[in-house]
Amino acid sequence: DFPPPPRRLGAPAPTRVGAGGAPARAALDAQDLSSADIEVDAANDGEDLSIHLEANAGDSFSVNKIEATKGIDNDGNRITVNPRYDLNTEEADVVVAYASGDTDIEVTASRDAQSVKISQQIDDETRVSPTLASSGDISVEWERKLGDDSSLTTTLTPND
Repeated sequence: DFPPPPRRLGAPAPTRVGAGGAPARAALDAQDLSSADIEVDAANDGEDLSIHLEANAGDSFSVNKIEATKGIDNDGNRITVNPRYDLNTEEADVVVAYASGDTDIEVTASRDAQSVKISQQIDDETRVSPTLASSGDISVEWERKLGDDSSLTTTLTPND
């Protein structure tokens, strides 16, 4: 007896772009080779810029999602800007992050919802991250490193 063939096949197709790379991946259903799910990641390390694209190819080609990430280093601090767009749902948002020492701030904003997450590294093993959303939701995440790349994370969300 032979095992059934895989349902999805995929292979990366690396290509260099500037000082970065553009690996592409296509996933095919082994039972139906008429279409493919495609992911393309392009990066320019010299400009600290990356782009991620998700698409489908078959009878036609359609882009589903696209996002870019731009990083900026400033006096030992780091700012990243990550606009994202889903062409199927026409939903767009942007994630702006700022990291300085033991503190990270992340603001996520779309037309309908906004949130801010502030993460503070308390010591080498403990991190606390409250999140406030424009909907009025509040949560607090607590993470404790246990060693050997393991951690325990718990999130408190009132009224949930």
